[in-house]
Amino acid sequence: MVAAMANEIIFLMQILLVIGFTVGAARIGQNALAALVALQGVLANLFVVKQMELFGLTVTCSDVFAVGCIVGLNLMQEYFGKEAAKKTILISFFAMVFFALVSQIHLWYAPSPQDQAHPAFAEILASAPRIVLASIFVFFLVQKFDAMFFGWLKNVTNGRYLALRMGISLLLSQFIDTFLFSFAGLYGIVASLFDVIVVSFAVKCIVIGCSAPLAALSRRFVVMKQDAA
Repeated sequence: MVAAMANEIIFLMQILLVIGFTVGAARIGQNALAALVALQGVLANLFVVKQMELFGLTVTCSDVFAVGCIVGLNLMQEYFGKEAAKKTILISFFAMVFFALVSQIHLWYAPSPQDQAHPAFAEILASAPRIVLASIFVFFLVQKFDAMFFGWLKNVTNGRYLALRMGISLLLSQFIDTFLFSFAGLYGIVASLFDVIVVSFAVKCIVIGCSAPLAALSRRFVVMKQDAA
């Protein structure tokens, strides 16, 4: 019980930290925000291999970064424009592919007899290629979809209701992400794909419920550089 409660407290702290840094990066500028979105994409694909107990359910430790990455992308489009968001998608995809390749090359090196770290690296980085590829390409597709959908929502609402737009786009994009990744990466591996989808999306809903209102507060700190409509 103590360990489970600790996980939930850490989970809330992680949400606040990720969204806080994302808003902070937006305040610094377009380059900082693009760099953080790409970094969160890499971290989401790295941390997906670790599982934890949260609210009595088994989930991965990457969901906050997956949502944080889309929040950053939405803020990029909100404050710096559609073209900046498109470029950020390409940057994050480039970074994730680069990480996937160099992490495998890293494992090719024969460790010295004194090395004690290689088994740990091998355990973390030698994920099934199917899962890695599914994660990268689904992530890329979801980013593309979210950029278009969030832009459409902004046009429909005339740039108002940022928290509502953020929440709707996050819910839809993360449902697509969960559904596609579960089928592409986990079909035939897990016992119940339906349970995986429901649990994973439920956790993401918690993250989104905390993230959207916090991200909307960015209007107090970030000066819009150009019209993203």
